[in-house]
Amino acid sequence: MASISTISTPNLFCSNHHTAKFSSASSVLQPRLRVSAANAPASTSSNAISRRTSSKSSNLEVGSSSSAMEQLDIERGVCIPFRKYTPETVRNKVLESRGQILSLVGRGVEIVWNLGLYWSTLMYDCLVGRDEEVVPYRARQLRNLLCDLGPSFIKAGQVLANRPDIIREDYMNELCILQDDVPPFPNQVAFAIIEEELGQPLEAVFSKISSGTIAAASLGQVYRATLRDSREDVAIKVLRPGIEPIIYRDLFLFRTLASFLNGISLQKLGCNAELIVDEFGEKLLEELDYTLEARNLEDFLENFKNDPTVKIPRVYKNLSGSRVLVMEWIDGIRCTDPQAIKEAGIDLDGFLTVGVSAALRQLLEFGLFHGDPHPGNIFAMRDGRIAYVDFGNVAVLSQNESSPPFWMFSQGMLNKQILIDAVVHAVNEDYVEMANDFTRLGFLASGTDVTPIVPALEAIWQNSAGKGLSDFNFRSVTGKFNQLVYQYPIRIPERFSLVIRSLLTQEGICFTLKPDFKFLEVAYPYVAKRLLTDPNPALRERLIQVLFKDGVFQWKRLENLIVLAKENVAKMSSNPALQVEHTRGSRGLRVERKLDLTDTIKDGARLFLIDEGIRRQLLLALTEDSKLHIQELVDVYRLVEGDIDIPSVALEVVRDFPAVARDLMLSWSASVLSDR
Repeated sequence: MASISTISTPNLFCSNHHTAKFSSASSVLQPRLRVSAANAPASTSSNAISRRTSSKSSNLEVGSSSSAMEQLDIERGVCIPFRKYTPETVRNKVLESRGQILSLVGRGVEIVWNLGLYWSTLMYDCLVGRDEEVVPYRARQLRNLLCDLGPSFIKAGQVLANRPDIIREDYMNELCILQDDVPPFPNQVAFAIIEEELGQPLEAVFSKISSGTIAAASLGQVYRATLRDSREDVAIKVLRPGIEPIIYRDLFLFRTLASFLNGISLQKLGCNAELIVDEFGEKLLEELDYTLEARNLEDFLENFKNDPTVKIPRVYKNLSGSRVLVMEWIDGIRCTDPQAIKEAGIDLDGFLTVGVSAALRQLLEFGLFHGDPHPGNIFAMRDGRIAYVDFGNVAVLSQNESSPPFWMFSQGMLNKQILIDAVVHAVNEDYVEMANDFTRLGFLASGTDVTPIVPALEAIWQNSAGKGLSDFNFRSVTGKFNQLVYQYPIRIPERFSLVIRSLLTQEGICFTLKPDFKFLEVAYPYVAKRLLTDPNPALRERLIQVLFKDGVFQWKRLENLIVLAKENVAKMSSNPALQVEHTRGSRGLRVERKLDLTDTIKDGARLFLIDEGIRRQLLLALTEDSKLHIQELVDVYRLVEGDIDIPSVALEVVRDFPAVARDLMLSWSASVLSDR
């Protein structure tokens, strides 16, 4: 019989913990008002697997559990036909036997006793007038209490660390360092689970396996092994035994306790407290099913298949199951070790540019992004690529033509597209529309009067953007935003708390590697390149919105967009991962060496011919202030002349001429008919 040996391995993985921080205001549970979802048209993108669209009425009753789940669907813009989490499922799981009911009662007493004692200390602090001076101590006390209450509470604390609408700044900062490290369960138990999932002995599949865990967390632990057949190194993630009943029991108790807080929550948050528990429970139970994480891995692999700067580990689905996940081993350098990255000869600026671009692609292009990109989940590969691990916590921003993972179907909300709108409105300093974006994204209840919020948004943005790209950072903006959340009826939907955490965490990693790194100096060029080159009609429309302000064409803004877009291409193309030796033999990899504006110019020519409004605006732009703006046109041409192949553009225009002529005739016919 084949033998299996154990190997000792360095700790290359780390446990799940979060480092995002926010700032807010002045009590543990902040006074909040109301919020609900808003419907909007759908946008387009590219993602791993196509998605069917469906529609659903939003006639919801806040009190019922089913309507709470429907409200989550509508807010996210997706419908999940097969749920692992529903309140009914949780209730049935924990009430199916007398032993479980007794366990539930005992656990309920433990939770109520511990939380009640803590709450009584807070009330006593308020009565004696020392509530502010003891905040650091009480925050540490809360963190320790959550650790003592177990994995469900650790996860809940990590979620609260990103919810300025629920908990104040100093408590969030303390919860940000909440660790998920727990003692590993015995190897014999883990190996037995692996063999059960494989249906065969370990030695039949692996020639080596680490003698100890590489990482251990409350939900599972990781081993390193070598496949016997291919001799490839793999990571084996094993779910902690018995964790699922514990999580179900705690979720039932969370929801039961939340039902007593619905009145307060509706008044101060605008939604019932059970909805918040449902958001949390749904994400937590997803992390307990490794088949979902395997699907997430496949989706990320598909999204980045043509990007030679990003490494996503391959998943071995034939060796994986609901309790075991086998994936490619990532032999990279921790992102918390800038010295090791430099010693490996990796260009730090190039690597950071790759990381920021990859993060923005997930958010704005795919609508599927890594929800927990802490330093232990991101590695620098020695060829300059960025590598991600741990895909148990991902989030989806809805879109239309292309899709989130295949177990979800579009509901028609524009979450991803509205984020792009928000960027455009920020660039145009259109604060009224920025406030309306809050409603469209579900931060504010539909019909909320945004007038009081507009001056606050203007003050935040002008104070932050007025410093210029060199001093702008998301953490300072988020701190001011948290104050806005405290003052107005704003609730942060779960998926957007993940967006905020993701951006803050990745900005923090950038600062760790390079303290003077300017996140926005990389982010803006990426957005500029997308606006100028993405053929998506929705983005073409937003480019027009950026270039015209109050009906006036912004020549300087166009020049800045081109300069920034060229800067992004130059930085990305200088990365070693894009060099020929790293991409030779790879099919379909897109390596941009220069800014390609062929499609943009072609679409611009089409719009000029077909759209009377655009044609009028462009002609006015050339003759503003009673003079011809030839010099501005020449300046723009000089910026792009090295990047445009004139014969190629002319050939494309000629090829497209029949379609343009047809559209022109249809447009003319429509105008004639409308006049009659």
